[in-house]
Amino acid sequence: MTSPSFQLPIRVFYEDTDAGGIVYYANYLKFFERARTEWLRALGIAQSDFLEHSLGFVVRRVEMDNIAPARLDDLIKVHSEITRLKKASVMFSQSITHENGKVLCRVEVTVACVDFSKNKPCPIPAFILGALQSVS
Repeated sequence: MTSPSFQLPIRVFYEDTDAGGIVYYANYLKFFERARTEWLRALGIAQSDFLEHSLGFVVRRVEMDNIAPARLDDLIKVHSEITRLKKASVMFSQSITHENGKVLCRVEVTVACVDFSKNKPCPIPAFILGALQSVS
């Protein structure tokens, strides 16, 4: 069985920080996005494959709680799991922890599958849905 969660280690680079040397809050969203994308890749789903069919995931909703700062050169880990899987959307629960285990940020993200040629929501294709069901 495939793991019901995914973890992605990330090193904080200078470009990720603000003038105070801490991670700029919007960059956490980029880290969360990378983790979701890499999880799909680990499941054998390259986003470029379904973009060729004018399909993709778009973020519909984000609820973020910034708890503590990450700083330049910190090694952090993004933890991801699926908390709800529907016909046309997926809700992820994600968190970022410092290498010492301290939780830095938590987020709930809902992504919707969209047919870009029609600019409308659509069902998640069966091969993607099956892969997501295997880890949810």
